[in-house]
This record gives sequence, structure tokens and C-alpha cells, in this order.
Amino acid sequence: MKPILQTEGLTRRFGRLTAVNNLTISVQEGDIYGFLGLNGAGKTTTIRMALGLIKPTAGAVSIFGKDVRRNFIDVMSDIGSLVELPAFYPNLSGYQNLNVLRITAGGIPEKRIDEALEIVGLADRKYDKVRTYSQGMRQRLGIAQAFLSKPRLVILDEPTNGLDPQGISDIRNTIKGMNKRDGVTFLISSHLLYEVEITCTRVGMIHRGKLIIEERVDKILEESVQGVKILAAPKERAQDITRRQPYVKEAVEQEDGMLLARLDKMNFHLLNTELVKAGIAVSEFSPYKMTLEEYFLAKSGI
Repeated sequence: MKPILQTEGLTRRFGRLTAVNNLTISVQEGDIYGFLGLNGAGKTTTIRMALGLIKPTAGAVSIFGKDVRRNFIDVMSDIGSLVELPAFYPNLSGYQNLNVLRITAGGIPEKRIDEALEIVGLADRKYDKVRTYSQGMRQRLGIAQAFLSKPRLVILDEPTNGLDPQGISDIRNTIKGMNKRDGVTFLISSHLLYEVEITCTRVGMIHRGKLIIEERVDKILEESVQGVKILAAPKERAQDITRRQPYVKEAVEQEDGMLLARLDKMNFHLLNTELVKAGIAVSEFSPYKMTLEEYFLAKSGI
């Protein structure tokens, strides 16, 4: 897979503040790439530089193999984006707002308006004025605008802001569907790490403007195994045996009655064998993995 978006040594300073510090990331074609970081970590600044909205202090951004600053119009014609809360004409309908954007962009057939509104679940409100829309509906309209031109790359900055749980689920399914069906690549900035975990294929995590890790989500979760969760009877004896094993770092009973034992994967079979040898009835013995949120916080040193 070749990079569809790449930054090299990207840096942005605002006076004495370095918002983005020598950042190098690579979004591969076909990725759903989650761009993670705490508020103020530099996510939106990076996205603004990628879209040519602000100039970097140093470094470069290339999209589709072309330098963004030198090939701005050519590159942007194949990108859809949503950066922060979108601005629309409040006295025009959702349909009319998208039509203005369609005409301004040029080359987009009018039928794409209905298709984009259907994708984000606004088809039944398309003729209502935007001033009657809730924040969540405006967010959906912003996402529809990003999908309008059938782009190869979609960049979304906090796309689920203002959405209820059903709306978040709908957008997640839309992103996955467009990625699988149409091969659309996504770069998504988000603070909802659980959503990133179940939506994205790769992630880049930044902290204070610096990249701390870039990896496939499935590999991170596989490598984040911390131990095992055990359901066994008699419970007290199982806990005692588990805690006496020299390779078990910690064993804590959870609220659900399960025993969480922290140990290396290579010793899982040893613990299971010891429990069975002692006549313990083990009904569940499953790996315990850190969530993406726990992994990110550990990597960030928080």
C-alpha cells in the first residue's frame, strides 16, 4: 500500500508555543486512520496544515504523492473535509446549501446532493432551513458536504460532535461502508477512543505535538494483552493458588466476581495447569486486553 497522505517533519509554531513538533505520519490508501490526542495535542493544527489552511513553520505535507502547497487546487479536488463545526447559510435549506457548494466546486452532478443527504440521514429534512437544524443535524450536513464530490480521501475533525449515540453509530457505519464499498480513505481526528477502536484500521497517537506511536489497531490490541480473566470454583481457593504463583504480578477480584491476573502470555498455560491440577473447576480463562484508551493513556504517561 502506498501513502495517500504523508507528513514529513511537520512543525507549526505560534510565537513561543510549538503546537506541532517534527511530525511524520503516513496514511495508507484504504486506511481508516484514527488521529488521536488530548485537547491541545496538535490534531486540528495538523489537519489545517494538511488541507493548506495554514502554512507549516517547517516540514511538508504530500497528498496523492504531490506537495500540497505547490499543487493545492489539483490535490484538493479529490478531498472531502470537515474541520470543526461547519458554517452554512442559516436561511437556506440543507439542500440549497449543498447546491451552493456543488456549483462553487464545479463538476459535481446535482444528483449527488440527494445521495449525500441520504448517506447522513437528512433526506427527510433536506428542504428545511438550516436555522431549524440542531447542532447534530448541522454536523451531519457538514459530513454530507465532505462526501459531496465522491472524494478519494475524506478528512474529518471530530465528526461525531453533537451527535446522539444512534447518530454516532450511523456515521460509523457510513464510514466503514464507504471504505469497504468505494475504497475511500479516511483520516479521522477524535477524542472518542472507543469509537476509534471499533472503526479505524490504523492510528497515529500524538502528545504535545509529537508522534508517540503509529500502528494498526489490531496489532496494538494484540500486543496490549495484560493477563487473564478467570472464573473458577471454589473462588477463594482459585485466588489463593493464583496469587502464590511466582510469575503472577497481581491478582485482583473484579466486581463481576472474575479474577484478573496480571502475567505474561508465555505463562498462561502454566497458571491454567496449576489450577486444574489443584482440582479447581475453571469455567473461563480468557486474555485480558487493555482498551485503546488505556493504551493511549499509558503511552502518554497520564
